[in-house]
Order: sequence, then structure tokens, then C-alpha cells
Amino acid sequence: MLPLAEDLKQKKNSLIEFAAIAKRVLQHLPDVLTSFEEKNGYRLYVSKSGSTTKHVRPINYNIFIPDPESFADAFGEYEKITLKLKNRELHFNKEEKNIINNVLYTIQQSIGVGLDLFVNPNSARKHVGNRFEELIKAIFVDLDVTNKKIVLQIPYETDEGKKIYKCETDLILSPYTNVKSTNKYVDEKEVIVSVKTTSKDRMGKIFMDRILMEHFVGHNIKMIGLFLNDVQRKENNNISYTLVSGLFMVYTKFLKELEGVYYFDAPPNAFKSPYKRHMKPFSELLTKDLWELLTP
Repeated sequence: MLPLAEDLKQKKNSLIEFAAIAKRVLQHLPDVLTSFEEKNGYRLYVSKSGSTTKHVRPINYNIFIPDPESFADAFGEYEKITLKLKNRELHFNKEEKNIINNVLYTIQQSIGVGLDLFVNPNSARKHVGNRFEELIKAIFVDLDVTNKKIVLQIPYETDEGKKIYKCETDLILSPYTNVKSTNKYVDEKEVIVSVKTTSKDRMGKIFMDRILMEHFVGHNIKMIGLFLNDVQRKENNNISYTLVSGLFMVYTKFLKELEGVYYFDAPPNAFKSPYKRHMKPFSELLTKDLWELLTP
């Protein structure tokens, strides 16, 4: 078995692999976390070893499952829910939706905590983003949803001749057996997914990419945003929220409305009007909105 630090840096291809690394981190945390403070529903963990002190990303203790055995049980329940989803049994209670949110949040945040503790900070940030993108893809693969990453190649003229702007999509979800979108075309029935760990400094790009792609392909497209959270540690013992909600509404009203924005851990404003019309927990995508978006 790889050392934990190396395992955290390895690409993950399936939910089983993600569940395994999450459980491994959870088993290890009691040995390395020495204290925590609570702020607005988040725990700010600290790890001290000799003269070294490490501060861990904020953890929402209302949805994080710290006990490895409890996590394993919850993951088993999550697998039962995915069987219902595959059979399009789209009637879920609040407890089932909570299981979806709790399990997926715990997977991603346990990886994040592990990287905070055991990997160089500069390298850790990159790996957190990579694992999140891989987790999102694994979720849809597990649900048998056709998906593919496409790089739209948009030509433009310059003084030096024609050049190509590469507009990357994090993922395209398709109702078909194979993704029909190409590097020159986006199918109207498919859904472009923008995957970001946080909207901080990235929200505007999602809207601009949509406008650019629609102008290039000549028709409306479907596009959603998927975020882990919008919270960060402030100094050593506090938190701050990074969602610029007013700017989001400006983009939504004056640029182009997205089909939806979904969070693993939504910031407080996401539950208030008018934001709650556009922002939802990730479980709402899996249990309802996804299947409506993918209706051929």
C-alpha cells in the first residue's frame, strides 16, 4: 500500500477508490489532530507536532462524518440510493438527500484535510482541485451518465493570421449513449458542467465561457456550476465566506442565467432569496434536476 501522502496525490477513478482513501484518512486523523475551535458551524482543526503547527481547512461538522465506521455505513446507504437513481426511482426523503450530501462532502474534505496535513501546501492546492474534478466525474460514471471532457476550439483572426482559443469544459453530460459534442460543436441536449472547489475569483469565468460558447456554436446551451464550498479559514481561528452573492446576481440578470449552481457545502446566502432560486445542495442535482436537464 502506498504511503498516505502519496495515495492522496494519486488520481482516483471510481467512487470505491474515493471511499477507500476517505476512510483511510479518517482512521488516521485522531492520531494527528490535537485541538479545534468552532466558528459558525465549522471546526478549525490544528495539528501540532514538536515545533510544527498546521492549520486545517474549515470543516462543516454538520455534514462531515468523522468516524470511519459511520462513514462506511453511510457510504453503503449511498450505494443503495444510486441504485434507485439508476432505475429512475426519483422519490427521496430528506434523510436520503442528507446521506448524499454528507458522504460526498466527507470524501472530498477528508482528502483536503489529508493534503493539508501531509503534503506541501503549494502542491496540496493543486491536488485538492484535481481530486474534486475526478470525484465529480466518478459520481456521474457511477450513475451510468454518459460524460466526456471537451475542449472547444474557437478560431479568431490576428495580425499574424488565424489562431485558436481553447475553451475547456470540465465535463459534458449527455442523455445519449455517446457524447455528441465535439471540439467545434456543443449539442443542445447535453449539459456543460463547470467544476470548481470555490467560486472565489472564478464565478465570472463561468458566465463568460457560456456567452462565448453560445456565440461560437450559434445556439443556446445548458450549463451548470458545481462547487465544493465558499468558505475559508480567516487567520488562525475564524472563517470568512467567499461567495460574492451580489455579483452573482448581476451576472445572472445581465449576462446569462445558468441552469443551476450546486454546492457540496453551500454558504448561508445560498439559502436566502433571491439566491436560493439558483443555488442548491448537490443532492438536488442528483435526485431531481439532473434527470430533467438530460431529457432528450
